[in-house]
This record gives sequence, C-alpha cells and structure tokens, in this order.
Amino acid sequence: MARVCQVTGKRPITGHKVSHSNIKTKRRFLPNLQTKRFFLAEEDKWVTIKLSSEAIRTINKNGLYSVVKELRKSGVSI
Repeated sequence: MARVCQVTGKRPITGHKVSHSNIKTKRRFLPNLQTKRFFLAEEDKWVTIKLSSEAIRTINKNGLYSVVKELRKSGVSI
C-alpha cells in the first residue's frame, strides 16, 4: 500500500535539502502515517486504517463511525 492517508489523502511531497553551502538536492517529505486498529461498535468489528496524525485527531473529534461512513461514501472499502 502506498504512503497515503486513507482519511485526509495526505501523500509525500517533494522539496529541496539545502546544505550549508546552499547546494540544493531533491528530497521527499513523508507524511506521519500510523497503522491503527479501531473497534467499530456499530458493526461490532475491528477496522484497520492507515492514518496521518491529523486524521487521528479528526477521528477523535468527529467520531469513528462518521469518518468511516464518509470514507465508504467516497468509495474506499473498509
């Protein structure tokens, strides 16, 4: 699976590593992804989702079931 958050869609971006002498070389900025298991009480089962740390905060704020329902509506199978 790619390095993409399933909730927010965050993915690696590119930029420059800049040395002390101001030489620029390409590098990748990777998102802070965590593989996390949640218990979905409405369906009485565990779901595993690859999330960024921002998405974990979104789940804490909005609730797991509303986030999963929105993901399924957009076509992601969970």
